[in-house]
Amino acid sequence: MLLSIVVPCYQAASYMRRSLDSLLPGGKAPGGVEILVVNDGSKDETGQIAESYAARFPGCVRAIHQENKGHGGAINTGLAAARGRYVKIVDADDWLDVDAYQSLLATLADLDSDTREVDLVVTNFVYEKVDRRRPVAVRYGDVLPEGRVFGWEEVGRFRKRQYMLMHSLVYRTGLLRETGLVLPEHTFYVDNLYAYLPLRQVRTMYYLDVDLYRYYIGRPGQSVNEAVMLARVDQQLAVNRAMMPALDAARKDPDAAKAMRRYLLHYFEIVSAVSSILLIRAGFQAALEKKEAFWREVREEDEWLYRRLRRSVIGQLTNLPGRSGGGSPCSPTRRRSGRSGSTSQPAQRALPAQRAGPFNERCRLRPTPG
Repeated sequence: MLLSIVVPCYQAASYMRRSLDSLLPGGKAPGGVEILVVNDGSKDETGQIAESYAARFPGCVRAIHQENKGHGGAINTGLAAARGRYVKIVDADDWLDVDAYQSLLATLADLDSDTREVDLVVTNFVYEKVDRRRPVAVRYGDVLPEGRVFGWEEVGRFRKRQYMLMHSLVYRTGLLRETGLVLPEHTFYVDNLYAYLPLRQVRTMYYLDVDLYRYYIGRPGQSVNEAVMLARVDQQLAVNRAMMPALDAARKDPDAAKAMRRYLLHYFEIVSAVSSILLIRAGFQAALEKKEAFWREVREEDEWLYRRLRRSVIGQLTNLPGRSGGGSPCSPTRRRSGRSGSTSQPAQRALPAQRAGPFNERCRLRPTPG
């Protein structure tokens, strides 16, 4: 089996067909594609729809049912069941571009026949936002070599608003199992961990410059609601904390590639920025105290990291003393970001975006009970 696509679904009956229909052409690909539809304890028709696709497309679609475990739990279940050499996550309200999908499958088939193992394939993704006339693509041609296998030593410096989200990534399945990746259950923002924790073990990569993943924002039931985001900020902070050991291990590893250490720091900085900004925008004392407590913890854990983040441009903007920055004279200069766990109440999407891009288009609300 060439590729496993895991589709976590919760209360997705009204929109999951578009996602699944976009994946079905892969069933005819050489080597084969399996679509694992993980019904995460849905109360609507999600389970029946998953079963109907499995019945219509046997050998291609598998329906998996479980009690609700959240986005991370649904991904864990899909990864455990995956039989493909490579694996990709596609959320139930997103879809793949058909032409780019065919290019991906052809590329994976070529890589599969090569003697050199590729740990990670990176593609572009596109924000499909209802109230925006033109979709916004996030691409990596300025930082990643195109159309060949490369290692970290050839990775350039990512821009402040540029990083590889889960939507960009196709992992070698064996790599994820070798890392022992298990995402937290009933937790939002775990896609940050999926896109971050395995990278220390990645040695070889391939960048395919196609706009594959269509990341939909704005369907009925979604809301870029800061109140909802702030209600879950403790989970975002928990995900941020879970990223720190990987960054610390990479920094202390004498064999770790410099570009890999630099990228992990860059991603951690962005995730930290969004959290700080959300807490600042909350404007009440308890939120500011949470921000102060987080940065005290960072400083106690790693003085170098604290000072490095404090010196960054966005760090200076998000931790200025006083109400505008939300900091106090003793607070650091940092910021933070996150997204959500999509199978357990509205997962979210983003800071109020003044311009589109992976930094401020970060969080989207997805239905997910608890």
